[in-house]
Amino acid sequence: MTPNRGHLTLLAVCTTVLVCIALYYGRVILAPVAFGIFVVAVAWPVQATLQTRLPRLVALLITVVAVAVVLTGLATMIGWGFGRAARWLIADTARFQAMYQEATVWLEGHGFAVTGVFSDMLSPSWMVGAIQTVASRLQSVASFSVVALVFLILGLLEVEDTAKKLVAIGAERLVRAGAATAAKLQTYMLVRTVMSVITGLLVAGFAFAIGLPLYAEWGVIAFALNYIPFIGPFVATLAPTLFALAHFQSWETMLVVFAALNLIQFVVGSYLEPRVAGSRLSLSPFVVLLAVFLWSFLWGIAGAFMGVPIVIAILTVCEQYPASRWVATLLAGEPDETAEEA
Repeated sequence: MTPNRGHLTLLAVCTTVLVCIALYYGRVILAPVAFGIFVVAVAWPVQATLQTRLPRLVALLITVVAVAVVLTGLATMIGWGFGRAARWLIADTARFQAMYQEATVWLEGHGFAVTGVFSDMLSPSWMVGAIQTVASRLQSVASFSVVALVFLILGLLEVEDTAKKLVAIGAERLVRAGAATAAKLQTYMLVRTVMSVITGLLVAGFAFAIGLPLYAEWGVIAFALNYIPFIGPFVATLAPTLFALAHFQSWETMLVVFAALNLIQFVVGSYLEPRVAGSRLSLSPFVVLLAVFLWSFLWGIAGAFMGVPIVIAILTVCEQYPASRWVATLLAGEPDETAEEA
């Protein structure tokens, strides 16, 4: 038994590594395909409702146009917020350099040699280069969107037919898993969107109250980054904190801004969201963090956004099969007392 179990463990590890390698090198195709399937799961209720009143292709057209309008609107709003903040960053490079020099003098006076560590990062050429790099990466969004759109259209057309085929071959449990996954992803996106809106409004309101410029932009950035657990809120807190330091030139004000933004993120993310989402979407914080970092490494920004939904889908499928139900139980955030059947 022991040698066989060891061989199975080794095989599982090797398979996992090979799958990760395939996901990494196939990210140009696999990431938009996964995003398209994710959007199909979220948008299917709209398509299904429209199909009861309109011809199938007309319902499909309306659903696809609605999804495109929503995504384009979000992308435009996010681009506006980040673009305005980036322009301010370039315009105030000199102020950052002066602050860096003051901090360097103070640190070196206390025995810390930091000259040159961050000087290149605070130069205009570095900042312009960084923005150009981001812009070049954003150009890949076009090809990503085209592939995702194709799979969105095909997916919406095939949902019902695929379900019927699976039932015909006796895979009803897989159909139930798919339906449960779609329901959870719809709940996840609804809750995440509501919490992101609340976070953005609170951040914008706080920034306006203390007289921080670009308060609307910081609210939009907080709204957008809140879709990425852990990493997003951290960046959405750090960026306006540094902005406040440069604008007010006061360490005390910076600490107040940092504490207030962290309080907003904590109350919304750790208190409100779990109570709104309930136990159905409960995941271990370690699993969430691992998912975000792993899928960020594999697929970049798209992976950071889809990491948690992918884990939700995997665990939902595991729940449907007795042999793998222990995986879902182990990785859940809280034991589900009502699910101790079976």
